[in-house]
Amino acid sequence: MPAYAYTGLTNTGKTVKGVEMADNVATLKQVLRRGGVYLTAVSETSTAAKHSATGSREIDLSHLLDRITQKMVGQITRLLATLLCAAVTLPESLQALTDQVESQRFKSVLGDVAARVNEGSSLADSLARFPDVFEDLYINMIRAGEASGSLETVLIRLAEFMEKQEELKNKIGSAMVYPVIMAVLGTGIVTLLMVKVVPQITGMFEDMNAELPWNTVLLIFFSDVIANWWFVLVPALFGVFWLLRRWRRSELGRAASDRMMLATPVLGELIRKIAITRFARTLSTMLASGVQVLQALDIVRSLLGNVVLEKVVTAARDNIREGEGISPALRRSGEFPPLVTHMIAVGERSGQLEQMLNEVAGAYERETNTAVARLTALLEPIMIVIMGGAVGFVVFSIMQPIMMLNEMAGR
Repeated sequence: MPAYAYTGLTNTGKTVKGVEMADNVATLKQVLRRGGVYLTAVSETSTAAKHSATGSREIDLSHLLDRITQKMVGQITRLLATLLCAAVTLPESLQALTDQVESQRFKSVLGDVAARVNEGSSLADSLARFPDVFEDLYINMIRAGEASGSLETVLIRLAEFMEKQEELKNKIGSAMVYPVIMAVLGTGIVTLLMVKVVPQITGMFEDMNAELPWNTVLLIFFSDVIANWWFVLVPALFGVFWLLRRWRRSELGRAASDRMMLATPVLGELIRKIAITRFARTLSTMLASGVQVLQALDIVRSLLGNVVLEKVVTAARDNIREGEGISPALRRSGEFPPLVTHMIAVGERSGQLEQMLNEVAGAYERETNTAVARLTALLEPIMIVIMGGAVGFVVFSIMQPIMMLNEMAGR
């Protein structure tokens, strides 16, 4: 987003200068006018720094901290639908939303959209200028709603869809909080023991030149490596992580890792159910909003997050071009459960595909919640066992030679 150095006049006639970020000069004029400043001169400047009125330079980090989330977009969508249903005109509604939001970046985006709609542009075309904020799914549904004259209905469907996606995301995120905290704490505790405690205790064993058990020798080795070579281990771990991410982004790596993820017990089941829920809910919402099925499948494919399932949806799209339905390709792949393919086939035959997809989405949302609860219940004892095993190994490896020395001394 460009930054503009401007000069303006206040209501009292005072001259003011400053730097403000905006998508264009028209948006800048609107933002300043709402603050009681009337623009007299403007020039584009660097976004890396801002000049204050006293001429000092300070780094601008607002564009990094002021993120526009999909939750914010969903909330604005719900408010826009409410305003339009109350017979408020679209330009007035957009202006009201611009004043409503607190995020300066989002305020600038909505201000630009409102200005363009007020000048005669369609809402979909105005939103399409910001692909980082509004996804293809969002823009295509808005375009379909404008073409069919049912924009309010489409906005309500969009808001409901985004709320359900956010709810599912929050449930998964909440389920992962405990395992992550346990993993961090466990790693910290074991590292502290290996670096601070173990060297002090095992030092006396080495001075006695006694024959130590294999587990104690292994513990001393690990302790020495962590304490003396941490400056090599840390970069090496980051390097391995970077290589894995790079491999994951390659076509071959993504296909292999996605296939392994689907084959993983419990986790693979959860990933598949989340993808099916997203597929059914998104396709149902788009078809009900008037989006063409081929276009809808192209968008849905990009939202699944798994290349194996994406190929299945691509095959289904090709089937439709050849005059076949969606369900045969899903059935042949073996990646979608028989219940899903059967309900889609029934929906295609009866002309109620949107309703059937909605039923599938509802059923798999409930199954996803159950799978998330099951995964959480499974992860908690696993993390406790891993932590207890690591700490127990350290304690046992220290106590075992001490007990052996006591037995020898007693003899």
